[in-house]
Amino acid sequence: MAKTPGINAIDIGSSKITCLITGLSLDSGKINVIGVATVPSRGVRKGQIVNIEECVGAITDCVESAERMAGVGLDSAFVSISGEQIESQNSHGLVAIREADEEISGEDIFRVIEAARAVSLPTSREIIHVLPSEFVVDSQRGIKDPTGMSGIRLETEAHLITGLSPAIKNVSRCVSELGVNVAGLVFTGLASAESVLSDTDKELGVILVDIGGGTTSVCIYLEGSCVYSAVIPVGSKKISDDIAIGLQISVDSAEKIKHYVSRSKNERDDDDDQKTSDDIDLLKLGISEDVKKVSRKTIIEGIIRPRLNEIFSMVNQVIKKSGYEGQAPAGVVLTGGGALTVNCTEACRRVMQLPAKIGTPSGLSGMIEEISTPTASTAVGLILYGYKRKEEMPSSGFKLSGMIKGIPGQKAIGKVVDFIKSFLP
Repeated sequence: MAKTPGINAIDIGSSKITCLITGLSLDSGKINVIGVATVPSRGVRKGQIVNIEECVGAITDCVESAERMAGVGLDSAFVSISGEQIESQNSHGLVAIREADEEISGEDIFRVIEAARAVSLPTSREIIHVLPSEFVVDSQRGIKDPTGMSGIRLETEAHLITGLSPAIKNVSRCVSELGVNVAGLVFTGLASAESVLSDTDKELGVILVDIGGGTTSVCIYLEGSCVYSAVIPVGSKKISDDIAIGLQISVDSAEKIKHYVSRSKNERDDDDDQKTSDDIDLLKLGISEDVKKVSRKTIIEGIIRPRLNEIFSMVNQVIKKSGYEGQAPAGVVLTGGGALTVNCTEACRRVMQLPAKIGTPSGLSGMIEEISTPTASTAVGLILYGYKRKEEMPSSGFKLSGMIKGIPGQKAIGKVVDFIKSFLP
């Protein structure tokens, strides 16, 4: 099977694994989705891989299904990473421009980002992302791209996202087992932000809350840049667990009830008298357990609402800890499968006292019916992240890659080149 030259994505989540295969349309310049597949996740708990073999099996099923749809093979992919092990911090970098009368070059920008990267970390942690929020040229702040400017001192404020080395290696190993190269690991929250946040939101100041199955990712954007990120080890699966415990039914049955009450009245395929009744007939949902009928109000107000309040209270604590409280006039953008839970936006507004809306991914064309939903935000974001980095890459970067072919130690040199590429503006 031929390999695709496009950017591909594998989103490894706690509840599902999604694979997207894309190609760039030469006529319109649009990013076309030519293969998409989603399978239930196995071997992943709260965003972290707990069983390599099961996880590899689930990823294999997903990738093979997407390849069959696309008719091309997967050579490399951008892969999501999440979990409570994700941490972040802000850093400052400062370098002197070598020649005062010369313009600031890409090499100077690389050096200042390297200076910001040089922070003290435990040996068990690795830096996943270095995100410059602004550059400062001779005390002139707020510069997004200093290339070509004159100055004698260059500084940067950067946001660092780090993860545990074993967790990073486990994700890479699971994908490599399939013979797929990892083009890059991307934090789940950062990927979702690429697909659901507008430039206006980022400039004004916005909080992205990606409610997944096992975790909730939080990213704060100010003046167009990510300035804080964190992961909360609670997701929408907890809501299903609460329903299962409250009604004494299986988790699968609880999932069906949660999805049913979260759909609008027009979407429900049951008869009219159940639409107007407060009772839900579980037999019509395919649930054949001892409980025959339950009250919709009891489920929504008594079980779902308290758990949503808890999740948004934890998000509030994260924002207070960040020091950016009160700096997000654009409010909160909710995405991920948990954002579709009934009354989720209302709970967010009530607890966080901020405007809230659901973010739906956009930016791709082609076979997008299955991915035009908040549940696919991360997968779509991985594709957009990959194309954005590809477009930003100077052509010289690819020539440099070509020059090292055939040199002894090519693999090690390749890693160095990839490392340098990630910082180029």
